[in-house]
Amino acid sequence: MQLRTLAEYARSVRSTLPDQVFEPARSRLVWLPIHVAVISALVWAIAEGHVPTWLWPVVSIVIGCSLAGLTFLGHETLHGGVVRGRLALRLVGFIGFLPFTISPTLWTAWHNRVHHNHCSQPGIDPDMYPTIAEYRTQFVARLMAFVGLGRRQPLTVITLLIGLTVQSQQVLWTSRVLGILSPALFVRAIVETLLAVAFWTGVAVLVGPVAFVFVYVLPLVVANSIVMAFIMTNHNLSPLTKVNDPLVNSLSVTLPRALEWVTLDFGYHVEHHLFPTMSMRHGRIVRAALREQFSDHYQTLPMTTALHRLYSTARVYQDDVTLIDPPSGRTYPTLVPRQPAARDDVAATR
Repeated sequence: MQLRTLAEYARSVRSTLPDQVFEPARSRLVWLPIHVAVISALVWAIAEGHVPTWLWPVVSIVIGCSLAGLTFLGHETLHGGVVRGRLALRLVGFIGFLPFTISPTLWTAWHNRVHHNHCSQPGIDPDMYPTIAEYRTQFVARLMAFVGLGRRQPLTVITLLIGLTVQSQQVLWTSRVLGILSPALFVRAIVETLLAVAFWTGVAVLVGPVAFVFVYVLPLVVANSIVMAFIMTNHNLSPLTKVNDPLVNSLSVTLPRALEWVTLDFGYHVEHHLFPTMSMRHGRIVRAALREQFSDHYQTLPMTTALHRLYSTARVYQDDVTLIDPPSGRTYPTLVPRQPAARDDVAATR
């Protein structure tokens, strides 16, 4: 399998793109007051008894969708795709990741620096599932493999329901050992995390414990499910790669256009790894350029197809291109680009 560096793709594609696609998409900020208004209004409506109790679960779903929307905005903002300037980045980033109590300092180091620069590199990328060697020697790796969505086990759906919440805490408290945060940045991340926890504690005190379940706990499950559906399909069907090749180690997923719009085009993930500071409102332009120049490497699947494949496969890497369920020994191929010399062996749908 031929691997290219991210820089090689970027040099080839960038020259075909108009300069304006690299400008911040400031109009994306309109989503901030929209989501905040939706969440605030519905929290107030439940707390003041203006919503019938039987409708509370429905309200929880709507709040959860807006919490996820804030997170998509926070992600794009902290990459520099929406605003520039340190204060604006940190403020919008803090609000964006407030639903998950994730520190912007932690996210920038963990996601922007480590994940993007070392995507799918075993032992370095915090977002990858374990290798068979790690599975055999580490309890945490075995736990990840057991609960990770897959093997047609209904219990593993828990990964979607609480995945980002659990992972963010794991990365925070191991960030010093993993070398993700310096001592000073670790302190800042702890302070930011405690501020977020204090905010939601204040909400709990104001609305009461029962209402809090419906205005935050259940909505957080909804938000986890939405965000994790993207995170897992974007990388966890793909091979491990020693070279950071985004057309091999990443997958773009498609949705009906209206859903792509409200999720800020997060599914254009190959495109995002190629140009992380670009707003993905331009993802379709980048996709067209990639398909024109690298049609044999570019990979994409419908979201539903990718989720079904996740559920049907395992989450341990036997080797770079093979997944294995260690208890049963059953193996599954990862998604690899089709090769020009063997076009009938297509392992990924374009």
